[in-house]
Amino acid sequence: MRPEILFPIFSPVTKLTGVGPRIAKLIEKLAGEHVSDLLWHLPSGLIDRRYAPKIAEARIGAIATMTVTVDQHLPPKTRRLPYKILCSDDTGSLTLVFFHARADYLLKILPEGEERVISGAIESYGEGIQMPHPDHVVEVKDRASIEAVEPVYPLTQGLSLKVLSKAVKGALALVPELTEWLDGPYLAKQKWPSWNAALTQVHSPEDETDLEPETLPRQRLAYDELLANQLALALVRAHMKKQPGRKIEGNGELNQRVTSALPFELTDSQKESVSEISEDMSSASRMHRLLQGDVGSGKTVVALLSMLQAVESGAQAALLAPTEILARQHLATIEPLAEAAGVKVALLTGREKGKTREPILAGFASGDIGLAIGTHALFQEGVEFNDLALAVIDEQHRFGVHQRLALTSKGKAVDVLVMTATPIPRTLTLTAYGDMEVSRLTEKPAGRLPIDTRSVAIDRLDEVVQAVSRALNQGTKIYWVCPLVEESEKIDLAAAEDRYAHLNAVFGERVGLVHGKMKGKEKDAVMAAFSEGSVDILVATTVIEVGVDVPAATIMVIEHAERFGLAQLHQLRGRIGRGSDKSTCILMFAGNLTQTARKRLEILRDTEDGFVIAEEDLRLRGAGELLGTRQSGLPEFRLADLASHADLIATARDDAKLILEMDPELESQRGQQLRVLLYLFERDAAVQFLRSG
Repeated sequence: MRPEILFPIFSPVTKLTGVGPRIAKLIEKLAGEHVSDLLWHLPSGLIDRRYAPKIAEARIGAIATMTVTVDQHLPPKTRRLPYKILCSDDTGSLTLVFFHARADYLLKILPEGEERVISGAIESYGEGIQMPHPDHVVEVKDRASIEAVEPVYPLTQGLSLKVLSKAVKGALALVPELTEWLDGPYLAKQKWPSWNAALTQVHSPEDETDLEPETLPRQRLAYDELLANQLALALVRAHMKKQPGRKIEGNGELNQRVTSALPFELTDSQKESVSEISEDMSSASRMHRLLQGDVGSGKTVVALLSMLQAVESGAQAALLAPTEILARQHLATIEPLAEAAGVKVALLTGREKGKTREPILAGFASGDIGLAIGTHALFQEGVEFNDLALAVIDEQHRFGVHQRLALTSKGKAVDVLVMTATPIPRTLTLTAYGDMEVSRLTEKPAGRLPIDTRSVAIDRLDEVVQAVSRALNQGTKIYWVCPLVEESEKIDLAAAEDRYAHLNAVFGERVGLVHGKMKGKEKDAVMAAFSEGSVDILVATTVIEVGVDVPAATIMVIEHAERFGLAQLHQLRGRIGRGSDKSTCILMFAGNLTQTARKRLEILRDTEDGFVIAEEDLRLRGAGELLGTRQSGLPEFRLADLASHADLIATARDDAKLILEMDPELESQRGQQLRVLLYLFERDAAVQFLRSG
């Protein structure tokens, strides 16, 4: 149970004054549904209202806080014109300008003949100066309520800074006084404030430097968040280690048959990964290992060899993929090799129904089918295995913990191998997969040609279309990717549809379109037509990102490449260059690129090493962005910036390890406070692994 002391900040945001259902929806979209989510919503800028000139001295373009007398209201003759209010002090006059104003409201807050304090941006207008829509209007006695420095928070459409700032203030007022959970000497050495003081300080910046992730209060809060993360992972890991495992040993015969049937030699890192996994499976404790491999590094083959070890031991193995396309792709790679080894494979997705489904389920239950491949259909009720010993989970971040547990509960003491094609920088591997051992595939399979990557301005679209036309004549297939940004899904869908219409006008029926709003069956039909049929140009939003394999596709055009993360661009580019022909990736960018965007496109041109690209992406854009690619499945950090706080991750990991060595059940006085920390950062799931959790 969540400790009572945290109840106030885990109440819904509607508990805050001024937050009704409409505002709550906007806050929820921006930060989250609890009061605590507003605490982690940090200022991104500030407005300094300390500049308080007389009217005659006011600088154009500055934010000024001024005391003025309200002289006269000038309502507009038509609704289209602005409402003006003339004001003055002893040095000159100034006009306040309001569009779409309500006269009764303005007369109430700015009564003629009275003094008011106003704060806003100064503009020149004709001979004089004006202030359009002042941010604040207060009586002189309330001057102090216009803060000298006002934090500016990231906003969303329909939510004003005034309303959000008030909500954040309300949230801060509900924060309980929490007892210290950090080690005293370490805290003193870092010169960090207490948790409560740090929280107050990050929300009251005095100047721009206070917004930096390196400030002491921000470091303190980042460390708390990272410690909660590492402690939770360490508890999960300790729990996994305690689980009785089973020895899954084979004689290597099936592996031998598959390796002989492969048209290529395994790379060194493939061999090494197979042997690390094999050793884990043979040991008496449970395996929980991550296989990290770049696009096209041959993870499926490593997974198959590991699955065959389970079959050799007389048990079964299952491979779980996040989408049907990906599951079918794995089947296409695995089936011929499993046949060579004399092992039966079956695919189970939501599409297998009735008559086709029955024999598959019977084969799983009898043990006749040794290898199961499928989507979440595999862990639904009614799917039983004779003896499931290994579960391989592809792109695990697309599955919740409960879904993984649902699959592993289909067997006894099931070993787990998780695969990801998202290359993750080492610092992030610690935060996301600290509970697992890690194997990495670092080379590309032999025979893969490097991809020629070029960046081209979007105004050269016609030249690109001509180049595509020439390539089509040589029998190649082409991906044409349009960006998809969640906030403006409609606009982007329109952009993809427009591009499809444009290319369709040039190339006719040879152009297909896939996007996230399509139903699975429609999507699969277009993908199949692209893979082996009449569609030669596939216009797509990023649904093609993971695991689609069309060896004939050798050209990829990515529009507005500057809007994608580096890791994402790298993933997309990995869809081509899968056959023996030379491949080209064209990154089209719009107008004036920022320095960072330019640098990112350069990195992509210079290297195909996903790990190098991921490290650079982290350095250039910070983890917020890197994790912002929602596919990454890395934990969401609200206070820690993994690029700036990388050194704190390792410290938090060591700290967590030491804490649990000395107090495995978190029962000491500090242990009790650390439980509060776990709940504070919503790592509740880890607490259940404690005896008295």
